Amino acid sequence: MLELREERPGWGKEKLARLLGERGILVSVSMVGRIIKHLKERGVLREPIRNRISARKRPQNRPYAVRKPKEYIARVPGDVVQVDTMDVRPLPGVAIKHFGARDIVSRWDVIEASSHATASSAARFITTVLARMPFKVKAIQVDGGSEFQSIFEEKCQELGIRLFVLPPRSPKLNGYVERANRTHTEEFYEVTDCDFDIPSLNQALLSWETVYNTIRPHQSLGYLTPHQYLLQNYQINGKEKVYGIY
Repeated sequence: MLELREERPGWGKEKLARLLGERGILVSVSMVGRIIKHLKERGVLREPIRNRISARKRPQNRPYAVRKPKEYIARVPGDVVQVDTMDVRPLPGVAIKHFGARDIVSRWDVIEASSHATASSAARFITTVLARMPFKVKAIQVDGGSEFQSIFEEKCQELGIRLFVLPPRSPKLNGYVERANRTHTEEFYEVTDCDFDIPSLNQALLSWETVYNTIRPHQSLGYLTPHQYLLQNYQINGKEKVYGIY
């Protein structure tokens, strides 16, 4: 046991128990653990001094993006707009990047397709979002994807939009836009007969976006459309900009 542990110092008791079994020594995992502990206490087994290196991916330095403060709560449209991308593969050999943005209060969506998910295309999408959401966008929330760094981050800072980045491996915190991605997949991409070249697709997506925001009832809004929800709860002028929440 001592020889095996010294030969494989990085292996835990489960792996060592398995190796011992293959050598005809049947012993439980818990027993292996107790033996290792006993050998350490007697000073017979000494753990190797580990080199101070790491191959783990280091977190990116974000000059502008921050974690969303706990006290920051979305109360009116535009307070938090979640942005995400997803891969769409409608045909063999065809890959499309779908950009989606959802306001978490009004459920208003803006969607657009691109051939690539880069920081440049993500920055252009922000311009689309600002043009097509009928209220001022105060903060955007994204995951840690590379498309939401560099130029994208600079664009948000330039526009004075707060940028919140999610902790690693926490997609549920962007659950509103994740749910929107599913809806757009099921109700648009899986049933559309449009061409999948980017210009034609974006024209079709714009028509679907209009339906989604002004015709399709939303259960989460009491079966109102996002447009109806805004009309009932906020004053809107002729250009469909929401007053009182700038």
